[in-house]
Amino acid sequence: MIKLTKADEVLKEIERMTEDEFLPIIGPHKGKVLVEAFRKAKPKHVLEVGTLIGYSAILIGKELNKEATITTIEIHKNEAQVAKQNIERAGIPPRVDVIVGDALKVIPTLKECFDAIFIDAEKTEYFQYLKLTENKLHEGTVIVADNAGIFADQMQDYLDYVRNSGKYKSSFVQVGEDGVEISIKL
Repeated sequence: MIKLTKADEVLKEIERMTEDEFLPIIGPHKGKVLVEAFRKAKPKHVLEVGTLIGYSAILIGKELNKEATITTIEIHKNEAQVAKQNIERAGIPPRVDVIVGDALKVIPTLKECFDAIFIDAEKTEYFQYLKLTENKLHEGTVIVADNAGIFADQMQDYLDYVRNSGKYKSSFVQVGEDGVEISIKL
């Protein structure tokens, strides 16, 4: 029998919670695609837009070492508090900074550059999040946008931009009824 790490235990606990209440986490199936994209990138500085209760931050953090950092933004104070507790209990190696606030206001205040970004927040704002981070990206930065299947209509400006601007190599990865858009900064 495989012994679960603390992080695995917290992830399973959150997954069980979604059976009883609606929690729009990325989940284990799309989570595997996210983890694989980040594993290839080997990021040192990760930005997550939309923390909810910490599921994806833990999923990403399991892949990183203690030199890495994750900056994650959550607009709802209560969910950010639960995320902090879950991340702490998971004991993942990187430093994780949970920032409470509106990502449209927080992103311009961030000083660091990012090697990887995971976007899973207000779908109609994906394009704005990306535009606000562009000066903090470098060639090879990986951007994963969740819900690019079921909410493609709400994020069409984002999808058009990453697919057609010439600034990114981008592709949609279908997972079940939904999927993620994975874009690499050129």
